[in-house]
Amino acid sequence: MAKYTAKATITLKSKAPVKSTSLDQQRAAYAWECVQSIPKDYDKLAKAAPALIMNNGLMQALAFYQDKGETKEGVMDRYHALNIHLMRWLGRQFSGNDFPSEQDASFNTVMPALYNAQPELFRRATEETLALLRWIRQFAAARASG
Repeated sequence: MAKYTAKATITLKSKAPVKSTSLDQQRAAYAWECVQSIPKDYDKLAKAAPALIMNNGLMQALAFYQDKGETKEGVMDRYHALNIHLMRWLGRQFSGNDFPSEQDASFNTVMPALYNAQPELFRRATEETLALLRWIRQFAAARASG
């Protein structure tokens, strides 16, 4: 039997650091930031959010959270907290596509951006929201139990 000899080696020519943060890692980092100070029962709301979005639609879910939530003495309840987290993420991901920036994302700026969005962008926004919720749900549940 012939002995195998490697004929080529791979070397890295560049010593520059490679950005290794994937979109999923960015979602995880953002979700982790979001759950650092969450209202009571936020984890339960986050767990139910994907089903609400899939059954009713993204805009309907955001409108529901806006309607249900109220802020007392400057403290957001779980509905407004989740709504703000989702809208800011959409602003971060889609800013420049007729979407408000992350800092300007509010119910009054995100809703027009969504209902005026092209179908492909609206679909991507819904998918991105569901992908973010996977992380928020996991981290919120871990914070609630720990």
